Parts: sequence; structure tokens; C-alpha cells
Amino acid sequence: MSYGRRPPRLVVKAVAVTFGTVALLLVLVFLVVRMSVRDQVRQTVTQNLDISQRMLGALESRRLHELRMQASTLAENPTLKAAMAIYVTEQPTAGSAAGARLLSTIQRELDKLSARVDTDAVSIATPDGTMLAVTGRLASAWRASGSWARTDVDESGDALVDAGDTLFRVVRVPLTLDDGATIGWLELGTAFNARYAQELDRISRVRTAVVNGSTLVATTLTRSQARDFQAALRGAFRGIDPLDLDGGAHAWREIAGIGSVRIYALSSVDEAAAATLSRLNLVLAGMAGGAFTLALLGSLWLARLLSRPIEQLSSALEQMAAARDLTKPLPATGSSRELDLLTHTFNHLMTSVLDAESRTEAAYAGAIRALAAALDARDPYTAGHSERVSVLSVAIGRVLRLPEADLEVLRFGALLHDIGKIGISDQVLRKPGPLTDEEFEAIMEHPVVGARIIRTIPFLLPHVDIVELHHERPDGRGYPKGLQGDAIPLLARIVHVADAYDAITGARAYRQGRSSADALRELWRCAGTEYHAEIVGALARALPRMLTTSVPARCVDLTARDVRTDAPEAVSA
Repeated sequence: MSYGRRPPRLVVKAVAVTFGTVALLLVLVFLVVRMSVRDQVRQTVTQNLDISQRMLGALESRRLHELRMQASTLAENPTLKAAMAIYVTEQPTAGSAAGARLLSTIQRELDKLSARVDTDAVSIATPDGTMLAVTGRLASAWRASGSWARTDVDESGDALVDAGDTLFRVVRVPLTLDDGATIGWLELGTAFNARYAQELDRISRVRTAVVNGSTLVATTLTRSQARDFQAALRGAFRGIDPLDLDGGAHAWREIAGIGSVRIYALSSVDEAAAATLSRLNLVLAGMAGGAFTLALLGSLWLARLLSRPIEQLSSALEQMAAARDLTKPLPATGSSRELDLLTHTFNHLMTSVLDAESRTEAAYAGAIRALAAALDARDPYTAGHSERVSVLSVAIGRVLRLPEADLEVLRFGALLHDIGKIGISDQVLRKPGPLTDEEFEAIMEHPVVGARIIRTIPFLLPHVDIVELHHERPDGRGYPKGLQGDAIPLLARIVHVADAYDAITGARAYRQGRSSADALRELWRCAGTEYHAEIVGALARALPRMLTTSVPARCVDLTARDVRTDAPEAVSA
């Protein structure tokens, strides 16, 4: 019988469920820990950025203050003031050559002073703002603008100067004489360029960006990050929520500002979390490996703990089914209360089934014996005939070492072998004299009638062959089908010999019963033609063993010395 795809074993299912549950829990823990660490890193980055904001803000304020102090100190240089005073006094009347010498003197003095300060440009201008001399790293960019566009001048004199491609933050201090007259301006410019942003980056170790209005002037962000930041500047740039720059979250803070210029510090949450998450991944991987190993071992142990008693119970049931022995109760495993309760319930059920089966078999046997007794009661001369034939048949079957199941079929089939005689009239059945040909033909119909009767009863079907074929002969001259030799079922052959033996030894109205020895001689005389020789031999071996059985005396009055296994002499019927 095919049951389709076989389901997995219980141990496999238990391991799969346990291991899968642990794996799912570990994955959930892994995700929760990662999210928690990421949030913690984000908070840490934000806190560090706040610290950097305060530090850079303070640093910028200090640098700006120092720059103002330096500018004030330089503006008090007597040589520079003297050169500037001479230029202001003589320039209107001096020729071009004299004017050039005066500017050269101012430039030379300015070059000397610029070495004292760390700034991108230092310049001298007239009171009306006309540039006279400039020096410093970005002097060319400062000078290239020609006339300056000073914007956002605050009360301290600081201003923004847009000198072409470079935006400068300018500290301006006046050059004054002792009488307080202003003869010019000394200006120190700091460029908002990449160098400035990189210096802030180096100090704070965070990304920086300088923005003028909505335009990114300088930054240490990557090109793609700068592009996204520029887009954010043009959009709704509000609050302090992290910005998404090139697919990564960045926290940001404003460090300082002057006019329209704002300086920002930015820190990547993902970059800060990468190292932490990398270490965390290694730790979690080790923990997961250990947890998976323990889970696998634990699930295997649990699965075996659960499945072993069930397998034992299943194996016991299999052995019981194979042996067809329901009398031996299943032992309790003692592994769990539930399995022991299941075993107890099964044993109780089997006890009930066996009890019901016993009652059914008793009713079955009683019904068959009642039918046989009803038949035998019609003729006092054949009373007990069916019972005796059944006993003899079973004895022959035991000599032939038939299985118990076949012996049961033989026992009840022999009881029913003449059931078809129910349909024969008492006049024929109890006739004291020989039968006529017509009467004998009526008698010959009883196997067919009996088979027809028991075929209508399902639980009697195994006995049909005995009822129908117990008058067949090895030579083919039997009835109703005229079967020959081994074509006749073995059980029918046995009943045929036992039936003949009881008929010969039993008394009839028209003759006396003959002895067992005579009956055996008659059976041996006809062995091979009317009876099967091996069945006759089995009967001969069985009769001595039946001396202590309940077979009627006339069936077992043969002693061991009366049993002849050689071909007996002919005895007339």
C-alpha cells in the first residue's frame, strides 16, 4: 500500500522546530541589538558633535579675537604708520616716480609685518577703501578683485569680502596718528576655502562645510555628499534631524556665522557605527555560533528524549502487529505520564478487543455447532457425526503441521461439511435401505447446496471449499466438480478422509459400524483413487494420539498394534 511521500521523523521535526526557534530568536536579538547600538551610536555622534560645535565655536571666537589683537598690534607699528602718513601727505603733489617709491615703501613694511601673523592676506587701504598694498598667501586673489565689495560689516568692523572666486572674512583696524586722525586701514583676510575647511576638520575630526546663503563655498565632504548637502541647502534645511547624504545619515550642527556665511560641522552616523557594528558583528557571530551549537545539541537531546519512548512504543506495536499477538500487554516506558497513560489506555483497549473477539468467536463457534447439531438431530444414526469429523480433521491437520489459522478453518469447515443436507428430505436422508439412483443424485447435491448457503454469510466464506469439495476424489470421479489430485484443496481432502472414516466406523440402520482397523484397511485399499494416500497416512498416525481425547469410543478403539501402514487387504464396503 502506498502512502505517498513519507513524513519526516519526529526527531527531525523536533530538531527543526527547536533549532528554528532558536535561530529566529537569535536573528531577532541580532536585529534588536544592531538597532539599539545604531541608536546609541547616533546619540553618541550627536553628543560628540555638540561638543565639537562648542569647541569649534570657542576656537573660532578665540582665533578671531587673536586676529583682531594682532591686527591692532600691527596697526600701531610706527614705521608702517610713518610710511602711510608720508604717502597720504605727499601723494597728491608727488609725481608718479615718487608715488611709486612711497607705495614700494608701504609694501616692504607690509611684507615684514605679514610674517608675524597666520592669515591668508594682509592689505593697506586708504580711508576711502582704495587698496594700496597687499601681501600673504592669497594676495593675488585679493588683488585681482580690484575694487572690493564689502558686505555684512558688523559693529566690530569685521566684514565679508567677495574677491572673485574667493570669499574672505576681513578684520579691519584703523591706522591713526597721535592726534586721532585716521590715515588708512589695515585689513587681515581669512579665506573661506578648502584649506580653511580642512583645518577645521583636522582640529575637530568631523566634516565641515562653509555656506554662503544657499551656496556651498568650501567643504571636506565627498563630492556626492557635497552634492546632496547642496540640495539640502536649497530645500527645507530646518531643525537638527540627520541629513541623508549619499545614502548615509549625517548629524550636523552650526559652528559659527558671520553675515550670510554659516559654518557647519557634520558627522556620519554610519561611519561612526561601522567600527562598532563590525566589532559587534564579530561578537554576535561568535555568540550565534556558540548558541547554534548549544541549540543543536540541546534540540538533539530533547528530540531524542521525546522520540525514543515513542519509537519504543511504535516498535512494540509493530512487533505486536507482525506477530498478531494481542495478548501480551505493552510495557510502560516510564518516560512521561502522557505516554504511560497512552500505553495503559491501549492495553485496556486491547483487552476489550480480545474480550469482544473471544465472545465473537464463541458466538461464531456456537452458531456453527448449532447448525451442525441441528443437522445431526435429523438422524439418530448420524448424531455427533459432524463433531467427530471436525475432531478427526484437526488431528490430521496437526500431524501435517498446518498453521493454527488453517486448523481453525478446518475445525469449523468440518462441522459444516454436510450443511447442505438440510435441503434433503427426511425420507431420503433417513431411509433404512440402499438408495436409488435418483435418491443418490439428490444426496450428491448437498455440497453445492451447502456452498450456496454459506456463501451468503460473510464470516463463513473461508469454509466454502471444504463444504463444496469434500467429496472430490484424486482420480477425478468425485463430485460436484470432478477435480483431480492436487487440484483439490488440502483442507477438503482432509475432511473427505475423516468423513469416510467416521462413516465406516459409524452404525447405520442398514448395517453395523466397522472397527477402526477395518476402516483404515478400507481407506488404504482406496488410497490414490478415492482418497489421498498422505491424508490416510496422517490419519493413521493421528489415531494413537487421540486415545486420550474426547472422541467417541468407537472412533478410537484402535490400538497401536492395529494400525497398519502397508497396503491393507481389500475390505468390501
